[in-house]
Amino acid sequence: MKTLLNAGTEVTEATLAAIAHMPTGSLPVLMDDDFVRRLSDADFMRIAVLLAQKSDDEGGCPIGAVIIDNATRRLVGKGHNTLVQESHPYNHGETSAMRDAGRLDFSRTTLFTSLSPCEVCATLLYMRCVSRVVVGDVTNASGTETLLRDKGVRVEVLEDSRGIELYARFREGNPELDLEDWKGLSAIQTLRP
Repeated sequence: MKTLLNAGTEVTEATLAAIAHMPTGSLPVLMDDDFVRRLSDADFMRIAVLLAQKSDDEGGCPIGAVIIDNATRRLVGKGHNTLVQESHPYNHGETSAMRDAGRLDFSRTTLFTSLSPCEVCATLLYMRCVSRVVVGDVTNASGTETLLRDKGVRVEVLEDSRGIELYARFREGNPELDLEDWKGLSAIQTLRP
């Protein structure tokens, strides 16, 4: 089967956006192994940021995540935060990507997240033995990197300026929603008179 994205295709913002928005199970129809092998860690992080932008466009919290198989570098799961869209308190970017990936051996994967994971997501990542986590923004949020490292997860920071700007703008414009995403509705109640 001939794919649209192959060895001769340039990696551009448009190709990464197509990957971000196409269902994970359909990606082999879009791109072949030669194209996949050319995707860098920065490209996978940009896909996570494009998923964060998707959540923001939907009125949600701008956090996205991508999971790749370490051996093949094939994308096996991706997702974005849907706290608002699905009224789901813990369907964060990381949990959404893991749900999309399904039942697999996560010890053979790398998860790219556009923002430092919350404690719930960090716990899930080490409980499922994700071997490597790449964080795209420790400017707006950080803290679980040490927790993950202490549990044996390899953690790298690969900040993406677009993702940092996106989350900073969201946090400034939606402080209550940001707080709800991190700590729940009860945290917001303590702010109100």
